[in-house]
Amino acid sequence: MSGIPCALMRGGTSKGGIFLASDLPAEPALRDDLLLRIMGSPDIRQIDGLGGAHPLTSKVGVVSLSEDPDADVDYLFLQVAVDQPVVSTSQTCGNILAAVAPFAIERGLVPALEGRTVVRVRMVNTGTVAALAVRTPGREVTYHGEAEISGVPGTAAPIEVALDPAAGALLPTGNLVDRIAGVEATLIDNGMASVLVRAADLGLAGDEAPASLEADAEVVRRIAEIRAAAFPLMGIEGTPETTTTPKIVLLSAAAAGGTLRTRSFIPFRVHEAIGVLGAASVAAGARLAGTVADGLATLPADGEPMRIEHPTGFLDLYVDPHPDDPARVGESRVVRTARMIMDGKVHPRP
Repeated sequence: MSGIPCALMRGGTSKGGIFLASDLPAEPALRDDLLLRIMGSPDIRQIDGLGGAHPLTSKVGVVSLSEDPDADVDYLFLQVAVDQPVVSTSQTCGNILAAVAPFAIERGLVPALEGRTVVRVRMVNTGTVAALAVRTPGREVTYHGEAEISGVPGTAAPIEVALDPAAGALLPTGNLVDRIAGVEATLIDNGMASVLVRAADLGLAGDEAPASLEADAEVVRRIAEIRAAAFPLMGIEGTPETTTTPKIVLLSAAAAGGTLRTRSFIPFRVHEAIGVLGAASVAAGARLAGTVADGLATLPADGEPMRIEHPTGFLDLYVDPHPDDPARVGESRVVRTARMIMDGKVHPRP
């Protein structure tokens, strides 16, 4: 019985199937149909596929050698909807990105060096390049280590991720604050197109549980309204119904000594944590004076990470000020972990 080579991997606080591009159809429509059958969509339980019945566990990474001289491999991210026959390329994913580097080494696309191997990854969805440092003792990937990240039990080997500044405009409208759908918002893209809104402006405290926000019909309606209003302003291709960006992030003052507290809609479910690139966009918003984060954010001392609080803990990252332009930011850096869960062949639904 034939199958398709696939690695089921956790990357950061997400999980999904990682494939070589050569093992999937090149035609997008055929590829997407196959991935829906592999992941078990559309079905709220994804009972007949790899998906875990949540957007965070219904993700796919497609990896190939890169023709870009600045990158080793290309990484195309695909978000497979759980309950709809939709596969979206409208965003990338910084958590699955963490799995791409060890996968590239495991598949022989990048030779392992003794001790530590840096893999430069071009994120096809955005054009941004990231450098990921993977632990490779004995010239082999190890997933064992002492790094901890909120939202994932146990420890694993650290993967240091350095993100080049986003290729496009940090502020797509050119404004620090826009008024959309009746609220003030900062439209920002430091790797993830995001709309930052004060939780208080929606009558929320900012500490609500994800399930509580998802069950609040008025909150869901307002989030959809804000997202629809922001969509054309950010120049995103497609329609709000067929894309997963922009993300709406509710901000409030940190409650546990961090920089900001967040609740992130992705775009309809509420993230149990926060995505790496979403956190990078939030941190960039906190770095810029005059955004909706101004007055809520507590910036760290020089040399200390920015701590973005989320429902299950926090994400620490560095977002450097731009050396020449106060309206921009420099490199973003974060530590993630990843793990190979299964490596073999997956058999799609007929």
